Amino acid sequence: MINRIETMADVAFFTKAIIDEGVNLHPDTDFREYVNLVTNENTYSETEAEKRNELMSQAFDVCEKNGVEIYDFMFEIFLKETGLDQFIPLPSAILPDDYFSQG
Repeated sequence: MINRIETMADVAFFTKAIIDEGVNLHPDTDFREYVNLVTNENTYSETEAEKRNELMSQAFDVCEKNGVEIYDFMFEIFLKETGLDQFIPLPSAILPDDYFSQG
């Protein structure tokens, strides 16, 4: 797991890492709230959740600094990483071409 988020590339890496962990990521959800549907146990320990919450806070800051809407940015990555882009239009389909290359 990444230790610090300072660039848009870091935000993208963090997003992909969380998706790879099998989480249906939403930027507003506290990582303490994710539950494994098979075991009905918390997905993350308290320490793991705190670290990811801190990284998400940094991701919000980096996106804001770069004028990027975090929800669209992470949703685009989520759709591509899960293959859902085959069924759901990507946010970039309605955004300027350079939107996701900022920062």
